[in-house]
Amino acid sequence: MSNSTVVVVTGVSSGIGRFAAAKFADRDCQVFGTVRDLTKATPLPGVELVGMDVRDDASVQRGIRSIVAQTGRIDVLVNNAGVNLIGAVEETAIAEAASLFDTNVFGILRTTQAVLPHMRAQGSGRIVNVSSVLGFLPAPYMGLYSASKHAVEGLSETLDHEVRQFGIRVTLVEPAYTKTKLEANSPQAGSKIAAYDRERNLIARSLAGSVNGAPEPDAVASTIVDAALRTWRMRRTPAGQASLLSKLRRFMPAGPVDARQRNALGLA
Repeated sequence: MSNSTVVVVTGVSSGIGRFAAAKFADRDCQVFGTVRDLTKATPLPGVELVGMDVRDDASVQRGIRSIVAQTGRIDVLVNNAGVNLIGAVEETAIAEAASLFDTNVFGILRTTQAVLPHMRAQGSGRIVNVSSVLGFLPAPYMGLYSASKHAVEGLSETLDHEVRQFGIRVTLVEPAYTKTKLEANSPQAGSKIAAYDRERNLIARSLAGSVNGAPEPDAVASTIVDAALRTWRMRRTPAGQASLLSKLRRFMPAGPVDARQRNALGLA
């Protein structure tokens, strides 16, 4: 077995996860990247692809067992897989909300619970959960996505308290808008209420503009690698907009932050 750091990154088909997996491979880590459908996955040099659906208990357990059988350990788990949704809270169906939480929150819970016994046995490990600036600064018409990322933040802080006794630490990475397929192709709630049309359409256009002008995932991927391999910090925000928003949320009064956000989104 290799002495390289063993890294598992979920959701490497494209975007942030794919960039992060490649950067870990460049650091000579032994990298496993999960995809839902191996038959449709594009190979990634230096990364072994593993079929795993984070929404399915058996699939997650099977995937983690196969990695441990090959390597004997898992040093880093990066929970990156996620989905988005645009829509007013009132018009979001319970089934749509449940589906989003099944990936963004329960997916993390599944992979974490599958990996932790191995990390506890080896007495070390790092879990990196990819959150969002919406995990601390909610956005209108992205209420369920924001709620899921708030849940990830609370889960991560609690988990870090619980597992540090075993030599394991948990950290959050909180990116802002990034040019990825996830954000560019954000679905909208299926049952629209006409009263929300004007503002929802403004938000959808604003999101599209923000994504088109957003940086490529490279900087976020570098932040993930730092969160995994460097000195532990509870939160890491990539330089640029994410770092600025974090400072605004922490140090400015709520009223001006609220007004600035609405103005930036084109809301009255």
